Amino acid sequence: MALGPRLDLRQSQSLVMTPQLQQAIRLLALSNLEIETFIAEELERNPLLESGGQEVRDRVEAPVRDEYEEVPEPDSIDHLGAGDGAGALDIDVSNENLHQDSAADAMGGTDGGLGLTGTSLGGSVDAPDFDSFASDEASLHDHLLSQAGAALSGADLMIAAAIIEQIDETGYLTVSLLDIADRLGVPKAEVERVLAAVQTFDPAGVAARSLSECLALQAKDADRYDPAMARLIDNLNYLAKGNLSALKRICGVDDEDLTDMIRELRAYDPKPGCRFEGGSRVEAVVPDVLVSRRGAGWSVELNGATLPRLLVNRTYYAELSGGAQDKKSKAWLSECLASANWLMKALDQRARTITRVATEIVKQQENFFLRGVAHLRPLTLRTIAEAVGMHESTISRVTSNKYLSCERGLFELKYFFTSGIQSADGGDAVSAEAVKSHIKTLIAGEGGKILSDDQLVDLLKARGFDIARRTVAKYREALGIGSSVQRRRQRALEGER
Repeated sequence: MALGPRLDLRQSQSLVMTPQLQQAIRLLALSNLEIETFIAEELERNPLLESGGQEVRDRVEAPVRDEYEEVPEPDSIDHLGAGDGAGALDIDVSNENLHQDSAADAMGGTDGGLGLTGTSLGGSVDAPDFDSFASDEASLHDHLLSQAGAALSGADLMIAAAIIEQIDETGYLTVSLLDIADRLGVPKAEVERVLAAVQTFDPAGVAARSLSECLALQAKDADRYDPAMARLIDNLNYLAKGNLSALKRICGVDDEDLTDMIRELRAYDPKPGCRFEGGSRVEAVVPDVLVSRRGAGWSVELNGATLPRLLVNRTYYAELSGGAQDKKSKAWLSECLASANWLMKALDQRARTITRVATEIVKQQENFFLRGVAHLRPLTLRTIAEAVGMHESTISRVTSNKYLSCERGLFELKYFFTSGIQSADGGDAVSAEAVKSHIKTLIAGEGGKILSDDQLVDLLKARGFDIARRTVAKYREALGIGSSVQRRRQRALEGER
């Protein structure tokens, strides 16, 4: 075989991730109020951008009917307007091996938009999002997301972000793993595996689902989770009652060992997330999407009150470019114009994407808007994604940190995605939120006859809900309603007053 230099032509797959594309992904997840702050920063940085001085009032009406009415695209996008969803921003992060030709093709297509529909990006796309909202003092979520970005990747990173999103300010996981699995469309076993990884993050005890689990995680972190400590944590009710003799017998230890174990247990933090409270920002909830009844359908529009008008001052650009300038100044001016034009397109595509997704949510949950929470149907991110032709990760970003206002109240977009409960008569499944509504109604009308969880199961089955007793107890506790014993005791106390 001859040895010598030669030229070979090879084809390979690669990912082009420009700063503009990273910014487009971040913009999609921002709420309207966060977009307002972002625009204010851009106005300070770019002299060619200026505020129009009035709020955007472009209405997009999307009747929920079989005949879907398309709204024509506006002739100009020199303002923040909500369109019909054409050219909506869709980011697919499920496939790490799909090729993207170039950043120029992605950002400057002939359609005048971002041209990202159907484009597949690598799983590492999510990484820049984790630090995008970091304040001077990081919140609990920021702290956990930064650890997730360093320890996980791909699908595991997506699942970890969904888990972290459901962790409350005290550090506890507030929803069931089955709900998370249903929303993401992944097996529950995968969520359990990623949860185990999240539970190793700092602070120790985070992402626990109960006090016992929180203390057990901290004991494991301190390398003190031996069989005796495990039994002590599993029997905290005896400790609360002061029944130390029973604890010694259960744990198999003497007085000295039990005292040491209790001392160590009391040194653990039952609310590990509270130390990060100072880093969280308290803001008034302002709706991002407004929904109202319009004839036989619905009007879905972005809240213009939180979207200032943004313009590109082309006259100012012409004046500056016409004067004598050096090469460096001209390059800077051209960069400012390109950045301003791209931002206008990105904001317009964001508005179109949000409106399109919100319209489909209204269409899927029309019975809720017409008749109330008892008629909320099971819904997953995958269902919406397939209906609008986008990827699930795009739907997840669109519905994060955004609220919808309608005549029934103010709801987070995530509220409309719930798991299903099979109907007792074999009919369509019903939403878990609808079942909670029925439980709340039954308990509110129990009067002097307190209903046990077993009785609630029977009453719910009579209404067509095939649900287990433990599920009834879980939903009741989630509603903040005590057990039948607690309610009976409370009723007796009220009668004595």
